[in-house]
Amino acid sequence: MFKGLLDENDCLMSHTDKVTILPTNFKNIGYSDNCQNAAMENEEKKLYGIQFHPEVNHTNRGTEIIRNFVYNVCECHGNWKMSSFVENTVKDLKEKIGDGKALCALSGGVDSSVASALLSKAIGKNLTCIFVDHGLLRKNEADEVEEVFKNTDVNFIRVDAKARFLEKLKGVEDPEQKRKIIGEEFIRLFEEEAKKIGTVDFLVQGTIYPDVIESGTGIGNKIKSHHNVGGLPDYVDFKEIVEPLRDLFKDEVRQVGLELGLPEYLVYRQPFPGPRFSY
Repeated sequence: MFKGLLDENDCLMSHTDKVTILPTNFKNIGYSDNCQNAAMENEEKKLYGIQFHPEVNHTNRGTEIIRNFVYNVCECHGNWKMSSFVENTVKDLKEKIGDGKALCALSGGVDSSVASALLSKAIGKNLTCIFVDHGLLRKNEADEVEEVFKNTDVNFIRVDAKARFLEKLKGVEDPEQKRKIIGEEFIRLFEEEAKKIGTVDFLVQGTIYPDVIESGTGIGNKIKSHHNVGGLPDYVDFKEIVEPLRDLFKDEVRQVGLELGLPEYLVYRQPFPGPRFSY
């Protein structure tokens, strides 16, 4: 696992926990002044443990350690490409949705834009993208989003809901409560718009894996509820919610966007932190 590294390397260990006794059949392969068992291995079973963070910049050869583990220990080949994800996801979406209609919650950000592009490739005109101007956007953002999507193959609808959202948020100071309110209003608005365009079975969201983690879904502790995860109401008037990016991190989502031909200025757009004040 440490192939190609020097005998001494800078590694970040930002904790006070340490292993004092190694498990049976493990041997020590790394230590520091403060941690006598900073790395261990059982070569026969291909089991390895490290007591530092190889994924951070402060570990100067961390990327090489991860690469060695992936290729030398796990014997991965590195022949998977993001184009494979796009191809497989489009195929799965076609099978799941078929001739049904889908409604995509398009915010204009990276995640929802990439999700829209994936669905457009999969089901074409059976996708309707609704962009909600909720009054909490960047300056001129609503016009910019419309300019990007209005001339594409997707059915694009812009909804001016500024007054509706701001009225619901009036006087609310707790951030978690705000997120719940926004999530509820988004869903109800999409349900209303769906009725206008006929039967819509699927609601598409640009949920990505950090949204799931931060919302405390599964084994993680809740950091904050995202309106598309923990902020969803209990009842949703759609057959199914479709989240094609749910297992991806942000850098992977950007790669999907490039694969789909989205413009770089949209793909590399930085997330907007949103309002931190009260109404």
